[in-house]
Amino acid sequence: MLDLSGFFCYSVTMSFRYERACVAQLEQRLKTKNLRIQVLVGPRQVGKTTGVKQLLARYPYPNHYANADDLLSTDRTWLLEQWQIAMALGNQTLLVIDEIQKVPNWSETLKALWDKNPDTIKVVVLGSSSLQLQKGLTESLAGRFELIRAYHWSFHELKSAFKYNLDRYLTYGGYPGAVAYEADFDRWYAYLKDSIVEAVIGKDILLNRRVGNPALFRQAFEILCRYPAQEISYTKLLGQLQEKGNTDLVKYYIELYSGAFLIHSLEKYSTKSHLVRSSSPKILISCPALYTMNKGPDIMADPEQRGRMLEVAVGAQLMQLPGHVYYWRDKNLEVDFIYSYRGILYAIEVKSGRRKTSKGLDAFLAEFPSARPIIISSDTFPAFSENPHTFLEKASPVKNG
Repeated sequence: MLDLSGFFCYSVTMSFRYERACVAQLEQRLKTKNLRIQVLVGPRQVGKTTGVKQLLARYPYPNHYANADDLLSTDRTWLLEQWQIAMALGNQTLLVIDEIQKVPNWSETLKALWDKNPDTIKVVVLGSSSLQLQKGLTESLAGRFELIRAYHWSFHELKSAFKYNLDRYLTYGGYPGAVAYEADFDRWYAYLKDSIVEAVIGKDILLNRRVGNPALFRQAFEILCRYPAQEISYTKLLGQLQEKGNTDLVKYYIELYSGAFLIHSLEKYSTKSHLVRSSSPKILISCPALYTMNKGPDIMADPEQRGRMLEVAVGAQLMQLPGHVYYWRDKNLEVDFIYSYRGILYAIEVKSGRRKTSKGLDAFLAEFPSARPIIISSDTFPAFSENPHTFLEKASPVKNG
């Protein structure tokens, strides 16, 4: 049997050394005045805790890190104790509470503490359950926090940290913790299924949201992952679930998976809101690894599937950007992605090797002449992944006069 122990140590070391962009974003915010509570959210196992510890290692003022997962039981007095420890260290102290969602009534307690001393210490909270965090924020901490999102690892990040090539990313990309298991697909699959997907479904979603049929909900995840970057009607999805009901059930399932950073649905782009609401969704999984779990490790041998996964990679990266992402279709004419940002409309076509024409892009530009056309291929995707906004600006210069 292949000995992966050395590679496992290497992968763990590299993932700890590599610093994600969200760390610099958090560090910059901590330097500003009138700072609100900083909340780091994102999928499981993408390095949120590692990133915070990297920041703490160079933070110039006192800091106190506490993890609610270290205790067998916690209550609001534990959170009060951590706050008092940080207060005793003086102004500019940074208090970090990890796995805060495990503290009962954490949001109400944090609100009360913050309101009494809003400018004395700096506070960062994070946790493995994004849905629990988001629920607490909206219920109790409105106006007192800012979100920083740590998404799945991009191709550029995995290339920098683990020397990924594009095909490797399109097969396994998204989770750095799974890198060590890629040579053993069964072990890689078990890690993703048990440590990530099932943890998200079983702990993050089913324990926090009302789902009448958990088995059906799990089945929906597998079905949705079969349609990466594909448009499909809610009615067809409901039919595959073999469930009597209406399409609101499927919409609700997708909404839960989206809140947990697993699967998103893109709306059709239109200036008419009723057409947007009535359109079929385009299913977008948040990273290539989730598709490989269902299809196996040989997907790159099929040009059709490789092209589909390149579309997934482009769409997933667009979803990490500020702004709005759509798709466009008019009968048989389509554009892969429509990205709207700061009043600029980008019409993005993924040149993936699949048989496609430019008729869809031409038709969209005829209807929306101010839109900027963008072509992304396997050759240009690395530059797009490294800095999407710079790529889009350079690839679509403003037309003169």
